[in-house]
Amino acid sequence: MSDSSCGSVRNLVIILGDQLDAHSAAFDGFDADRDVVLMAEVRAESEYVPSHKQRTALFLSAMRHYARDIAARGWRLRYVRLGDPANTQALDTEIVRACADLRAKALVAVQPGEWRVAELLRQAAERAGVAIEIRPDRHFLVTPEEFAAFARGRRILRMEHFYRWQRRRLGILVDTRGEPEGGRWNYDAENRESLASEKGVILPPAPHSFAPDEITREVLEEVERHFPTNPGETRTFDWPVTAEQALTALEDFVRYRLPLFGRYQDAMLAGQPHLFHSRLAAALNLKLLDPRVVVERVLAAYRAGHVGIESAEGFIRQIIGWREFIRGIYWKEGPEYARSNDLGETGSLPSFYWTGRTDMRCMAECIGQTLERAYAHHIQRLMVTGNFALIAGIDPCEVDAWYLAVYADAVEWVTLPNTHGMVMHADGGVVGSKPYAASGKYIQRMSDYCRGCRYSPAERTGPRACPFNVFYWDFLMRHRERFAGNPRMAMVMRSAARLPEKEQAAIRSQAAALRVEFGITNRSAS
Repeated sequence: MSDSSCGSVRNLVIILGDQLDAHSAAFDGFDADRDVVLMAEVRAESEYVPSHKQRTALFLSAMRHYARDIAARGWRLRYVRLGDPANTQALDTEIVRACADLRAKALVAVQPGEWRVAELLRQAAERAGVAIEIRPDRHFLVTPEEFAAFARGRRILRMEHFYRWQRRRLGILVDTRGEPEGGRWNYDAENRESLASEKGVILPPAPHSFAPDEITREVLEEVERHFPTNPGETRTFDWPVTAEQALTALEDFVRYRLPLFGRYQDAMLAGQPHLFHSRLAAALNLKLLDPRVVVERVLAAYRAGHVGIESAEGFIRQIIGWREFIRGIYWKEGPEYARSNDLGETGSLPSFYWTGRTDMRCMAECIGQTLERAYAHHIQRLMVTGNFALIAGIDPCEVDAWYLAVYADAVEWVTLPNTHGMVMHADGGVVGSKPYAASGKYIQRMSDYCRGCRYSPAERTGPRACPFNVFYWDFLMRHRERFAGNPRMAMVMRSAARLPEKEQAAIRSQAAALRVEFGITNRSAS
């Protein structure tokens, strides 16, 4: 821990672990003689969910590299490390202690990424008896207030409407009339090709690997020592931990994977965790990488003819559309959002989510790589691990906690609406107009996971029936009334209704047996 404590401090500037922006609004008006930066590593942030070892290591290593840069500016820095004997291991207590030690007159912070931390800062200021100034997070392209203005008067919020609004207001891929460049707003139809049966497609190299330096190696050793029972492993850690490394990762993606990202962004292959995906979300969410820089680089590659519009548009949609939409939903809906459970599901999360040990090859592949690398791309999360949790009837709170725990890029503002709304449809349709439920046939079409699996995606019942098939049809039957009037569900609901009564009974029976086999217990009955 280092700081200068001579005299009183005007502002104690708090930098959180996911606010590592060199141009943060927290530093506006910073006075090197009268202000002090506070950064603190606390156990609670790795224990309120059982954080993947690589997730914890990424936060700590990036924080220590950032602190090194702050110190190099000659600014006063109070940095509390995980192993410091005086560390109280609670952020609010560390803030109060710093205020007392430094006789700070006020706190300055950028808006936290989650309600819990915002309330924690408010309470810390109250306990310390000082004022607190919360400044907007300039990293994002839309403020919560701007999103609320966009949402005002709209009966239903949909990402597509928000995305078009974003394109026009930012002048991205639109002509002088505000119409979409290329004549279409999105190229989803071209973005769903499978690699499972493709011939001659040359897979790109793995994303650029960042070998741990001395700071990161020390962090990895501490994480193993302090959190030995947390999930995941550290031996494969190769994440970018500085702004410079994040830019290298961006260039690597644009050169090697962006050209075919659009076409194959929904594809999955065994033993290929990244394919054409970027692995940039972690750097973005820690604010090591500015979304404006990402968009400008992708647009430059498109203008230069390096990538087609289907890839450029598809990736930009994730950055200016989905990412900003999800954050807007998080702040608009408020803390109560996490407690919604519109489908009334109460099943416990199967233990194989923490071990990867299951005969379902798709689940073993996706969970296994998650535990090994703290990474899975969005289709693996939505249509494999998430789809299973949805159709098997798992309690959304347990699923929310798992997604927040196991991915290196997980922070609550992005993870909660994606999981609670998009994956589990627990919000009653706030994020998506339909549940993303699918049978094993979807996985067979978009991957090679079904090859060699003991289960058959062609069978709905019986000893070889794919559990995704059993749970999918059981899900449709259990929620028949709820989705009867949903136009996007009409066709599949009619198919479920046409199943013979005998087959419906067999599906229900086998679904119940699979829940017992997988250890899915009903929380309301336990």
